[in-house]
Amino acid sequence: MVKIRLKRFGYKKNPTYRVVVIDSRNKREGAPIEELGHYNPKTKEMKLNKVQAEAWLAKGAQATDTVTYLIKNCNEDGTLNYVKKETVKLSKKAQAKLAAEQEAAAAAAAENAEAESVEQA
Repeated sequence: MVKIRLKRFGYKKNPTYRVVVIDSRNKREGAPIEELGHYNPKTKEMKLNKVQAEAWLAKGAQATDTVTYLIKNCNEDGTLNYVKKETVKLSKKAQAKLAAEQEAAAAAAAENAEAESVEQA
């Protein structure tokens, strides 16, 4: 089976990848059938031949999850359209504190609604 996957380059703790078309039985650094581009995850820099990648997918090549993401978020000129996530991950302690605050606010709202219904009656 032919796969489109990443081939690792770079030195220790500083990876860069090439997007390659390769037989799935070959090792990660084996000889590729074709190189489609490169990707640097640290700087989010990418150059990809999107037309060739889509042609290989049409021929039946299987892309890995990461390569599928890169192809999907690629501009027409081959650069990555990276959108930074706006959500902030909270620690378990912060999540518990936020949940307690929300419960307290809900309880206060329920008390206010009950007090208003008593005043109207």
